[in-house]
This record gives sequence, structure tokens and C-alpha cells, in this order.
Amino acid sequence: MQTKVLLNDKIVEMNQATVSILDRGYQFGDGVYEVIRFYNGEFFELLSHLERFKKSCEEIGIPFHFDLNTLQIDFNNLLKSANFPSGYLYTQITRGTMQRNHLYVHEKNLEPQLVAYTVKEEQRPFENMTNGIKVLLCEDIRWLRCDIKSLNLLGSVMLKNQAASLDAKEAVLHRNGYITEGSATNVFIVKDGKLLTHPANNLILNGITRQVIISIANELDIEVVDEAFTINEFRLAVEAFTSATVSEICPIVKFIENNNEFQIGNGQRGPITEIIQNAYTKKINSESDLFNPNVTRS
Repeated sequence: MQTKVLLNDKIVEMNQATVSILDRGYQFGDGVYEVIRFYNGEFFELLSHLERFKKSCEEIGIPFHFDLNTLQIDFNNLLKSANFPSGYLYTQITRGTMQRNHLYVHEKNLEPQLVAYTVKEEQRPFENMTNGIKVLLCEDIRWLRCDIKSLNLLGSVMLKNQAASLDAKEAVLHRNGYITEGSATNVFIVKDGKLLTHPANNLILNGITRQVIISIANELDIEVVDEAFTINEFRLAVEAFTSATVSEICPIVKFIENNNEFQIGNGQRGPITEIIQNAYTKKINSESDLFNPNVTRS
């Protein structure tokens, strides 16, 4: 069965989901996106993703003409059209179509364009979650508005591939001596029994999984220090892990720096990481979709 696509307010076949080559998302990366996980036919943290989606649009001045309740309905209808129970939904909004020009403020007829589609991801990343991953320490070369989930991902793409060329699963980035985040993840370390993670400012994306982890830690009486930590604190951490919607929570057990490979802690998943992973799994199993079946489209 061919993947269905939500194109603005209509669900169409993938080969019918076309946009103009003059779309500003194609020409400039002028847009924002979200990736939303679903398990067993239910979205996980759907409303949180949609609220961030809207905020990203507002931050770059794209009018958000989409009602959140309607989007929940549309996304659930798209999910029902998929023939697999678990995976993720990718969605993006671009500023719209016009003749190529850096300036858009005088353009009166711009209409934001929304697309969404689902991707099969039946298995959770249990091997990486259990055995851990190796990362590459890299200078953070990205722009200074990482809090916006922008389509402009070239810096992250370059860093991720640099890591992959050295058989590392992720690039862990640093700026001015402090760890910011991964190329496609947030980063936590454990120090003195506390969780440390970079504060949610313009230098990182405030990941939905990051937010869930902080909430879980608070429930478990694990202190969270929302404070930037140094490269050296990362090197000396007893535990470290990445977090993201699709890759979930992965222990960092090794890192590469200056062409040398080093171990984090004892080189295995740590106890606090495992406790948080288990609590995260319980939340996945217990959380119901926020979609209200009694709301119908007009």
C-alpha cells in the first residue's frame, strides 16, 4: 500500500502530493517541521508537538492558520490510513510560493503549505537503548536560533555525517567550551546523582522527549540541573545519554575526541539512565492519544 500524504487539508496518494518548485521551503528552507512518534496506533505527546509546531511558525513569522483540534483530527485520519501500528509522522509548514526573492514582507498572496506523512518504525531502538552508543565531540557550527525547529538543517546534517564517517551514532556539540546538544538529540549527563542538561534557550531545541524526561525525573525525585555543563564535565560524567523522539533515550558509552576514543563512566548503561528509560516506557504504554473522537470537522 502506498503511503498517504496530508496536503494542507486533504489526504492524497504520495504521487499526487506535489508542491511548486517556487515554494520557499524548497528555495530557502523557509519553514518549520515536527516529528511525532506513534506506538500501537496512538500518538505520543501529540499536543506538545503541535504546540511547538505553532510556536516555531510564530517565531519566524509564518501565519499559523491551522486549528490545533483540526490538526489532531487530520493527523489521526492520516494515521488510520497507514497499514502499520507504530512509526512516526513527519510534518512541515512552509511560508508558501512566490517568485524567488529573499524578501517576502511585501508579498500579499503567500499561503502557508502544510504536508504530513507517516513512516513505519515498528521496533523501538532497543539495541542502542541497552548497549549504548558512541558519539563524536564536535564544535557547534549551527546558527543561533536552534530553539526554532527550522527546515534549515545543513549544519546538523554535516555534523551527523561527520560522526557517521567515524562509526559514531551521533555528534555531541559544544560551543565556547560548553556542551549544547546533539546534531539531532538533546544531551544529559549524570553528576553527583543529578541530571544536568543545557537550559532551553536559543542554543538548543527544547525537545519534547527532553521535557518528558525532566518531568519523569521530578516524579522520581531525581534532581535536574537546567544548566550548561562543560566539555570536561561531559568527559568525566559517570553517565550520559541522548534523547529524541525517534531514537528515544540512548546511553552514551564512548566518545571520540581529536581522533581518540574514550569511555563514559564504566562504558555501560548507567543505573539512572535505565531508571528513566523504564519510566519512559511506562509512560508510552499508559499514555492515551489526546485526540477527541467527539470533535468533527466542519
